[in-house]
Amino acid sequence: MLSIKQQDFLRNCSHRWNIKTGATRSGKTHLDLLAVIPKRILACRGEGLIVLLGNTKGTLQRNILDPMRQLWGQDLVGFVRSDNTMTLFGKKVYVLGADSKKHIARLQGAAFEYAYGDEITTWEEGVFDMLKSRLSCPHSHFDGTCNPAGPKHWFKKFLDSDGDIYQQAYTIDDNPFLAPAFVEALKKEYLGTVYYNRFILGQWAAAEGVIYRAFADALASGDNRFLWKDKPLKPWRIHIGVDFGGNGSKHSFVATAVLPGFSGVVAVASQRVEPYGTDADYLGNAFLLFAQSVFSRFGEIHAVFCDSAEQVLISHLRATARRSPLPWLAGRIYNAKKSPINDRIRLTSILMGGGRFFYTPETGTLAEALSAALWSSKGSEKDLRLDDGTTDIDSLDAFEYTIERDYHSYLKRGTQ
Repeated sequence: MLSIKQQDFLRNCSHRWNIKTGATRSGKTHLDLLAVIPKRILACRGEGLIVLLGNTKGTLQRNILDPMRQLWGQDLVGFVRSDNTMTLFGKKVYVLGADSKKHIARLQGAAFEYAYGDEITTWEEGVFDMLKSRLSCPHSHFDGTCNPAGPKHWFKKFLDSDGDIYQQAYTIDDNPFLAPAFVEALKKEYLGTVYYNRFILGQWAAAEGVIYRAFADALASGDNRFLWKDKPLKPWRIHIGVDFGGNGSKHSFVATAVLPGFSGVVAVASQRVEPYGTDADYLGNAFLLFAQSVFSRFGEIHAVFCDSAEQVLISHLRATARRSPLPWLAGRIYNAKKSPINDRIRLTSILMGGGRFFYTPETGTLAEALSAALWSSKGSEKDLRLDDGTTDIDSLDAFEYTIERDYHSYLKRGTQ
């Protein structure tokens, strides 16, 4: 079963570049797994290489190869080998990440007969430039998908060029096979953010102004919809995030209670510590007092995630914990994952929009930081969070460290 939009694509995707942009879950990728990729690969004549590209090899596995394997089986969709190749519909295919030019450069200038691209707007621009020069066979085609980004994004400029391009733009409502309740929930999650324009309406929209508009409005009006009211709070897990200050910023601690099964989060405590005129012992003692306070209220602390740029300070926190009434905490202090900032922002927006983010009165510094968070107005091709010392980026980072490792678990729970 195909939507009208998907049928149109199959009828018209005979161009050199065939691109689907637009909303998430609108059917763009599913059509490729079901028909476009198999059709293209089986039509290849051996004129050049066959290449699949994604933001990283891992995201390509998750978004394309794993679901394709479920559709077609392991005999037709093999597994990626150590040399970044696999057998797909009987043919050798290269599987590469597009986050760095070095990956595609490994193919030593070979021509590409067919290339497929996933999440194109997340790629390194230089990778796409190299791809354009390699797609040089008489029978070469490129198929790709992406969610829109800002209107100044380099890929939007390519789509607006006079190349041999067939493109479609999808909204969430172009997929008639989604359950209405799911669509409504998704719209609610993104409402009031730039992601609504991009991931629901499929628009190339600029990220401007307040990042968490609904939260900022609620705080300003005294609307307590984000304030945790259910008593008592029984966390499933407790995570603490630590961001180290310096150069105009402060040390920040944030404790987050994870609700059962990643169904939501409650920020339960936050604190900022002045780095100037203090030493590592002062920081260690301040962290320990914060951790002890959280432990006395909620019990076991499952993990502490720290800014990985400061290994000496992390080691000092571990040493302080070993000498404390909580010696077991030393073994639970880890490096933060530090995933891309915009992925963290998107996750926080989804949790807020879905009624899955809450805070307590003890998180005043974090609540203020969230309400004041702004997009930068510098006009870059990329979405940038304002980080010029006028807003509390440290508390935002510390909170994000507590949830970023479970990004996909939160998203999965939100679609159930």
